[in-house]
Amino acid sequence: MSGSTFGTLFKITTWGESHGRAIGVVVDGCPAGVPLSAPDIQQFLNRRKPGQSRYSTQRTESDLVRILSGVFEGKTTGTPISLLVENTDQRSHDYSEISQYYRPGHADYTYDAKYGFRDYRGGGRSSGRETIGRVAAGAIASKVLGTLGISLCSYVRSIGPVEISAFSREEITQNEFNMPDAKAAERAREFLEGCMARRDSAGGVAECIVSGMPAGAGNPVFDKLDANLGKALFSIGAVKGVEIGDGFAAARSCGTANNDSFYYDENGEIKKGTNHAGGILGGISDGSDIIVRAAFKPTPSVYSPQNTVNTSGENITVSIKGRHDPIIVARGVVVMESMVAIVLLDALMTGACAKLENLQKIWK
Repeated sequence: MSGSTFGTLFKITTWGESHGRAIGVVVDGCPAGVPLSAPDIQQFLNRRKPGQSRYSTQRTESDLVRILSGVFEGKTTGTPISLLVENTDQRSHDYSEISQYYRPGHADYTYDAKYGFRDYRGGGRSSGRETIGRVAAGAIASKVLGTLGISLCSYVRSIGPVEISAFSREEITQNEFNMPDAKAAERAREFLEGCMARRDSAGGVAECIVSGMPAGAGNPVFDKLDANLGKALFSIGAVKGVEIGDGFAAARSCGTANNDSFYYDENGEIKKGTNHAGGILGGISDGSDIIVRAAFKPTPSVYSPQNTVNTSGENITVSIKGRHDPIIVARGVVVMESMVAIVLLDALMTGACAKLENLQKIWK
């Protein structure tokens, strides 16, 4: 299977299956000298850990990370960093009958069509548990970005029809949905209770705001910064839509309203009066906040009866068993944030050689 590696200079390769012995990631290209410990990574993994509320899968995993290589005396060495998280609460028997049919909304059929074989235990590589490696790598990328004064803030913007109308950064960690609006979180809770009573699931939208990103990162043609962000976020299994800045709303706007005017501030620096572009112009960061959103589909594993087919050529009706999230977006926030961090760090590293003067500063 190809396609498990992402990035150019800051490069990650995730590995492992949902019900295998372990899951993890190899991070190659991380600069030497970055202070790094297991707790730095663990705090990110704890944000996506299952079983933290009734609105996430009740699979009980501690998701404790082990650093196997690439760190010595508390600092990165510049060599590949290998990270491992053991699976401790697999219930493969919950999925035994899935080997005989294709679950609606899942990758079962397409895996069989491509490989002629699939790991049906929890979805194997197509399981959301694969994102552990992304989050662990994102923790490292975020730490490097922090040394450059770049910070990321991610949260759930909407769940089903419920959308935030207020913003409190402190509130994000105070509710189980990672919403910055307490009243919206309560309405989302009521909506989800209704979904669960109907044995159904819900989708939502996550948003990430990046502050402190300098102008000049990204490339103007195929490796546009927004193009790479789109690829990174669409690589998350549950994501079905991505927006930068105004996104689809820009199609309903006019040029005079959508264009961001420039001005010099009191320090003589170029700023924008608005940020409809979401911090990226021509595929290159413009120095303002980068704003990106990702739409997460409803969890396809629902307990209500669904029509499908089996491998014997029959039309059947199934009710999915096992432990599943009634909503994905709440745990998907940190996955989104991690992929954004990976893309931005990679863009900064590859962009370092864009000017001769940059090379001269290091080598002359």
